[in-house]
Amino acid sequence: MAPRWSPDSWRTKPIEQVPVYPDPDQVAQVEQQLTSFPPLVFAGEARELKAKLARVAQGEAFLLQGGDCAESFAEHSADTIRDFFRVFLQMAVVLTYAGGSPVVKLGRIAGQFAKPRSSPTETQDGKELPSYRGDIINGIDFTEESRTPDPQRMLMAYRQAAATLNLLRAFAQGGYANLEHVHQWNLGFVKDSPAGHRYQELSDHIAETLRFMRAIGLTPENAPQLRSTSLYTSHEALLLGYEQALTRVDSTSGDWYATSGHFLWAGDRTRQLDSAHMDYLRGIKNPIGVKCGPSIKADDLLKMIDLLSPQNEPGRLTLICRFGAEKVGSHLPALIQAVEREGKSVVWACDPMHGNTIKAGSSGYRTRPFDLILSEVEAFFDIHRSEGTHAGGIHVEMTGQNVTECVGGAKAVTETDLSDRYHTHCDPRLNADQSIELAFIVAERLKREREGRPEPKVSIAAGE
Repeated sequence: MAPRWSPDSWRTKPIEQVPVYPDPDQVAQVEQQLTSFPPLVFAGEARELKAKLARVAQGEAFLLQGGDCAESFAEHSADTIRDFFRVFLQMAVVLTYAGGSPVVKLGRIAGQFAKPRSSPTETQDGKELPSYRGDIINGIDFTEESRTPDPQRMLMAYRQAAATLNLLRAFAQGGYANLEHVHQWNLGFVKDSPAGHRYQELSDHIAETLRFMRAIGLTPENAPQLRSTSLYTSHEALLLGYEQALTRVDSTSGDWYATSGHFLWAGDRTRQLDSAHMDYLRGIKNPIGVKCGPSIKADDLLKMIDLLSPQNEPGRLTLICRFGAEKVGSHLPALIQAVEREGKSVVWACDPMHGNTIKAGSSGYRTRPFDLILSEVEAFFDIHRSEGTHAGGIHVEMTGQNVTECVGGAKAVTETDLSDRYHTHCDPRLNADQSIELAFIVAERLKREREGRPEPKVSIAAGE
């Protein structure tokens, strides 16, 4: 039997990836202040998301999870949020039409402020300072003042998350998500893309369907589901003091929920079975996820599932697989087989970003080749088809901005382009065009899966 849980029981467990604050008393004061703040999301919304993820686990829906690598205070603006929302909805519409089933929209937004790092310190020109851990902890400027962890940043992160959620809800419910408008947004990409001919047929089918719906009297004016949508928020549960302060008892059920976001996950660096992060996640009733990299073994995965989802509740647990294009084939099948053998209910999602990060040539920029991203996604679908299981979703780091951080794509970003608009505070992201291109490619795959067509002999790598 698992030991008794409370929102602070994680404090007795081993913990990784934590900042060292110079003044623990000030940290405690900020955390106490946060406990009096209103919740950012509500338990009922988290339960609604869990029910939708249960459909994904059962093969009746598809999960689209995406957003910024790490949200920043400096880039917080209505335009940035709008551009993300716009591209994300474009992706979802394409996937919904092709897959013929609902798409659960889960943004990495309104809370994705903290980042794990491979080293606690960073050295530049012989000077060593703490690593940048996300704006909720310290600043990106390489100065002692900026890199010193500051608990006041938790208050800034909360306020930014609240403002972001407010605007997202307005976009989702206030008419900006009108399905006819979202489809029109796609047309510019289709027209301008060098690979546009590959997508024009699907785009035309969507337009034809919308015309038919209007002809029979189904319009955004009389069908609310055509003019509004549901978008949920997610982030990595890394800074546990912040998470604890926003963990509340639901008045209707008496259960504990994280109210900092609808969905929280543990990273590949913090998923040890006896860790503080896993202890925290096991006690909240939100739907949760775990990043699974090449180091995870099948036996440990089963123990982790038992810890986090002891009732084996569909929609409770999402396994976000991040192996890399070269390793997914040698790691994922054994995990799927173990989970199926034990009858565990999980959502399988593919994170094709983190395992495909490289340094580009002489420039030294961290980047992610688009062809490797596509290769891992294709392998993810192939393996699930072979195992007779459901490829449940994708998890991508992306932005609505026209950045140059990932190389490749139909509008090819080259290594020499990286310096043009390399704006990320941490990891490289897909830009708007690459994100929509990925959605169309996944949509084509979903359509083939739905129709049971054999695989084409020619790959669908970008540019072919």
